[in-house]
Amino acid sequence: MLGIVIVDHGSRRTEANQAFLTVVERFAERREHDVVEAAHMELAPPTLADAFERAIARGATRIIVHPYFLFAGRHSTEDIPRLCTEAAAHSGVEWRVTEPLGLSDRILDTVAERIEAAIAAGKATG
Repeated sequence: MLGIVIVDHGSRRTEANQAFLTVVERFAERREHDVVEAAHMELAPPTLADAFERAIARGATRIIVHPYFLFAGRHSTEDIPRLCTEAAAHSGVEWRVTEPLGLSDRILDTVAERIEAAIAAGKATG
């Protein structure tokens, strides 16, 4: 069974962590036959190790890890693979890290929508 772990940076702000968990829950609704787990790289639980453990307990034999970051940086190219290696060390589960979100027309469309909404709102706040 395929396990999918979506990992963000993690935040000291509970609201930010909860918003990310909502993103992962909504994604999981689209992948009803896969095991989907959330993880924060640091600052808050669940950790990548927690997510691997839960995914394996739910039957995952292979795990795809998606860094919920806009672009590749040290976290997605070094830290997350290292944490995955540690998390999978005793399980024998295969894993792979995807590219981060990157540049796409859908992201550009979302940026444009946010800007148009700010323009439509009128007077600036600052």
